[in-house]
Amino acid sequence: MSFLRAFAFAGVIVPLLSQAQAPSDSLFNVDQVVEVHITFPPLDFWDTLTTYYNNDADESLMGSVVFTDATGTWSYDSITVALKGNSTYNHPGNKKSFKLDLNDFVDGQKFHGLSKLHFNNCWSDPTFLREKLMFDFCQDVGIRAPRIQYANVYLNGTHWGFYNMAEAIDKNFLDRHIDDTDGNLFKAADNFGMGGGGTDAADLKWYGTDQADYATRYELKTNEVANDWQDLLDLLDMLNNADDAYFLENFPARWKWNDLLRSLAVDNLFGNLDSYINSARNYYLYHHSVDDEWQWIHWDANMAFGSYPAMGQNALTLSPYYVATNRPLMTRIMAIDSLHEQYRLRYCEIKNGFSNDVLDPHIDSLKALIGPHVNADVNKQYTYTQFEDNIEGDITVTGGGGGGGGQQTLRGLKSFIAARNASLANTLDCSSVGVADLGVTDAVLSPNPCNDLLSIPVGGTVSVEVFDAMGRRNVITAQAGRLDVSTLAPGVHLIRWTAEGHVMQARVVKQ
Repeated sequence: MSFLRAFAFAGVIVPLLSQAQAPSDSLFNVDQVVEVHITFPPLDFWDTLTTYYNNDADESLMGSVVFTDATGTWSYDSITVALKGNSTYNHPGNKKSFKLDLNDFVDGQKFHGLSKLHFNNCWSDPTFLREKLMFDFCQDVGIRAPRIQYANVYLNGTHWGFYNMAEAIDKNFLDRHIDDTDGNLFKAADNFGMGGGGTDAADLKWYGTDQADYATRYELKTNEVANDWQDLLDLLDMLNNADDAYFLENFPARWKWNDLLRSLAVDNLFGNLDSYINSARNYYLYHHSVDDEWQWIHWDANMAFGSYPAMGQNALTLSPYYVATNRPLMTRIMAIDSLHEQYRLRYCEIKNGFSNDVLDPHIDSLKALIGPHVNADVNKQYTYTQFEDNIEGDITVTGGGGGGGGQQTLRGLKSFIAARNASLANTLDCSSVGVADLGVTDAVLSPNPCNDLLSIPVGGTVSVEVFDAMGRRNVITAQAGRLDVSTLAPGVHLIRWTAEGHVMQARVVKQ
C-alpha cells in the first residue's frame, strides 16, 4: 500500500516496520490492480453459471485462470467458479459477483498462499471504495476483516468488469490472522431482517437446545463432519439467559473482548448497517480451539458509509449506542453500566483515526489508482461522473441499495466522514479519554531492539500477549522478569501484559 499500515492501540498510531512476510502479503500489501483471465471450455459458460446459481445447489464450473500482478504471471488449471451474492446479484447486466476456488480439484493449489478468492461487483457503490476503506481501517485498528485488492476480470477473453477482490474467510484466513484452524467457524446466514428481527435472522438469540433450530441462521464452515454446535449454543444460552452478575463475570471472558467491542463500534462508526447491529448478517464467529475464546470477523461492507436502509435510521446522525430490536448482544452491553463504559472507550479509541485528515489522503490515493479502471469498465452500474462526485459528496441515483428501483441518496465518502464526526461530537463524549482512561499504560522494555531476551518488570510467571504488526497474536510466558522472544519474526511487536490490575504495553523491534 502507498501508506503505512499501523497499530492503533490506546489511540497511539505506530507505523509498520519490516517483518516476516506471509505469502499473501505480496498480493495485498501493495496498491495494485490485478489482471485475471478465466477460461471455461464450454462456449455457453455464462448460461451454465447462471443455471447453477439459480439451482442453489452449490455447483461450480471448472476452468483455468491466469493472474498477472506486481510479482509476475501465475497460471492454474482445474479451478472452479460459482456466482454468488444476494442483493449484489441485482447488478444490471452480467457483471455478477463470484467466488474462485483453486483447490476444489487440485489439493493444495494456491495463489500467494490463498486457495479461495471472492470477486465483488461493488453493487450500489459508485465509488468502488466503501468496502476497501472500511476493511483497511479494520486492519489498522486490529479488527478481524478480509483484505481487499482490485482486479480487472476477463472471462473467455472478454473484459467482464472491474471488481474488488477479497480474501475468503477460510482456514487460510484463520491461519494467518488468528493462528488457529481447528476451532468452529460459524458464518451468519443471509436470512435477515432490516433493523428488527426478520425471519431466521442471525441475531444471536436463544431458540432452545436443539442445534437444528439454528441451522437456517448460521452455517458451520469448519469441522463439518463432527457438526457439533454445542459451543455456540452454550454461548447463546449465557448471552440470553444468564443474570447480570453471572453474565458480567463470565461472558466477556469467553471473548477476545476488546476486539469484539471495537468490531461492533466500527460498524456504527462507518454507518455499516448491513451488519449484526442492524440486519444481523455479514459476520463470522470463530471459537479458538486452544484459547477457548470467541472472535468476531467482519464480512461484506459494500454498503458502509450509510448506504443501507435502516428502518428510518439516518447513518449520519446514528447514535453511537444504537440498538436494533432483537439484538441481544448489543442490548446486554448497553444495559450493564460497566460494559456500556467499556464500549464507549473502545469506540473513542477507534474514532481517533476516523477523520478527513487521516482518511482523505488514502481516498485520494485509491481514487488515482482505480479511476482509469473504473472509467474503462463498460459494465459498471454507475457513470464515471457519479464515481468522482460520490467520493466527495452525496449523489442521487436510481436503483441499487434499498431503493427498490426508485431514487435514493448515496452518501459521499468525504462528506460522510465530516458529517459523522460532527454528529458524534454531540453524542459521544471522548473529551476525557486518554491512555489512562483506556486502561493501558505505555512502558519501556530493554534491550530495544532485541534478539533473544527482554527484561520485563514482572515477578513470578506471567502470560504476555505479543502482537505482530499485522495484529496476529501469540502468548509467551515471562518468568522472573525475562521474556524469551527468540522465536518471534523480525519486525515491530506490541508486548502487552497485566500488572497489579493495570494493562501495560510496550513496542519493541525484534532483529
